[in-house]
Amino acid sequence: MKLPKKVKINEVVLRDGLQLEAKILTLDEKKKIFDQLVKAAVQTIEFGSFVHPKLVPQMANSGELVELISENPNDVKLIALIPNLKGAKNAREKGVKNLNFVFSASDTHNEQNVQKSTKDSLSELKEILSYCKEQDICLSVSIATTFGCPFEGEVKKERIYWILEQLTSLDLETITLADTTGMANPQQVYDLITELTNKFPHQLFNLHFHNTRGMGLANMMAAMQAGVTSFDASLGGLGGCPFAPGATGNICTEDVVHMLHSMGIETDLSLDELLIASKTLQQLVGHETPSYVLKAGPYDRKYSIPTKK
Repeated sequence: MKLPKKVKINEVVLRDGLQLEAKILTLDEKKKIFDQLVKAAVQTIEFGSFVHPKLVPQMANSGELVELISENPNDVKLIALIPNLKGAKNAREKGVKNLNFVFSASDTHNEQNVQKSTKDSLSELKEILSYCKEQDICLSVSIATTFGCPFEGEVKKERIYWILEQLTSLDLETITLADTTGMANPQQVYDLITELTNKFPHQLFNLHFHNTRGMGLANMMAAMQAGVTSFDASLGGLGGCPFAPGATGNICTEDVVHMLHSMGIETDLSLDELLIASKTLQQLVGHETPSYVLKAGPYDRKYSIPTKK
């Protein structure tokens, strides 16, 4: 089995992870999570989004949060998600230098998410890219519903080709392919990613999986076998899309790191510190998270032999 020696993890708990949580976390609580992620040596964090606060109330304090965390000794790369040009301008006012523009491969989901067609989002992307170049901002793109749409069902690979043919000519740093509601399966992932990396060999791809149907880590394995070495993950396995029925959490950061380290694949992250961060997260959101390793401990954990009575 061909696997990479090292994998990059982009942490999304402060954005995707929290956006469906009923309890709105304070700035201090979000800062606490951020600080513990830094202790775990996380180097890339999607910290929030610049969307209308009425649509995603949890993200209303993203501008204030970035002001709190932008000066950090570890020089962590801070990324904000944006749905449109207005979001890019609002992020720029707060000094954000790395943006992730998201739109959907499916017209129906894109209309639910940003009230426009995929084609219209692609047109707006060109305006956003022009603005980002003027402002010296690094722009990446995420394609939601790449592996299936909760409204339309299957998304044809020809549609993904059509989208990528337009994106790859724009000199974007990273293109993320997102399984927004956990509809993907490992065979589908392997086949599509193999075709895309062959068709677009110079493009850096990142993968964003949800564990809605319990196949998140299996899909990640399939993507690694197809050559991808960069993935989004969320502390505690929190997350979900507010505009997609049935959406649940992302693949869990500590579960991902535990799996990779047990196979001898490096991440540069500290599993012990991630578990401490995950315990804190659980306390702050006020409920158990989907994290397996937090419940069971690492695979090499040893237990005392029960004393016979």
